[in-house]
Amino acid sequence: MRILPVICFLLCATLQVYAQGNSETKRPAPKKENSRKTSGNPVFPGWYADPEGIIFGNKYWIYPTYSAPYEEQVFMDAFSSPDLVNWTKHSRIIDTASIEWADSAMWAPSIIEKDKKYYLFFGANDIQSDSALGGIGVAVADNPAGPFKDHIGKPLIGKFHNGAQPIDQFVFKDKDGQHYLLYGGWRHCNIAKLNDDFTGFVPFEDGTTFREITPEGYVEGPFMFIRDGKYYFMWSEGGWGGPNYRVAYAISDSPMGPFKRVDTILKQDPDVATGAGHHSVIHNTAKDQYFIVYHRRPLGETDANHRVTCIDKMEFDAEGHIKPVKITMEGVPKLKVK
Repeated sequence: MRILPVICFLLCATLQVYAQGNSETKRPAPKKENSRKTSGNPVFPGWYADPEGIIFGNKYWIYPTYSAPYEEQVFMDAFSSPDLVNWTKHSRIIDTASIEWADSAMWAPSIIEKDKKYYLFFGANDIQSDSALGGIGVAVADNPAGPFKDHIGKPLIGKFHNGAQPIDQFVFKDKDGQHYLLYGGWRHCNIAKLNDDFTGFVPFEDGTTFREITPEGYVEGPFMFIRDGKYYFMWSEGGWGGPNYRVAYAISDSPMGPFKRVDTILKQDPDVATGAGHHSVIHNTAKDQYFIVYHRRPLGETDANHRVTCIDKMEFDAEGHIKPVKITMEGVPKLKVK
């Protein structure tokens, strides 16, 4: 009789199905990408510095320097996020292969959208005199993720003016639509009026092109934004390779100043990190919340290029002064652009 083998077969099959089903129920649920509630600091892995944060459409973007020795610092990556927590890397949005006159030290990007084009301003070659080739360039793309191509085929600024090394550029759009370029290392900061297609500059009323607006304590890394009709001018002080790198600010009624230093608002915390500086500011207008995007050096790191990109809250007091920023390991809460 074949009844017994059939019963055994059915019993074994039933036990196997049960075991498989029971095994499935014991598997941990897949971790959701957006399960974290805060960004954490650093916000993405890798050595990245001089970050510029900005909003395009419904995404936050960060454009940093790839922090490496000058001869290796020949490209830039970008990062995008819908909520400040989950970041997507966009590799090599620009590199020196697409910029004929640049060969090293590509750094401190600043980006702006105009007429459905994206313009990326950058420094290259770390020139030390007017006889060297390099300075500040501008590249253009149809997409914020690039690829970016040289816009004018030469440096936009390739000489020293008012003692300012042509590095650390920031493009600023005023209330009337005029775009300005703020820039400068070696403890000097200039402002200049960009022309409509970003191929050059428009002189000021007195005939000059580069106007110095250097405040007390300025070293490098300028940034500007408008709040309640006031112009907030921010910059970095100290040496970028040391622990005392920091950010200070001033307030004025005009982008031309005068700018009187108010206070230091970002600096190292011996319990968290050192060398906190070269920042930018993101303003979520829907929630009227401000975030400072900056780099810092993890505790124990001695290599000057070992810098990471972080985000923390930036708040104001009743008089409109910027409160000192607390640098954290937690970062900022998840927040959609709109």
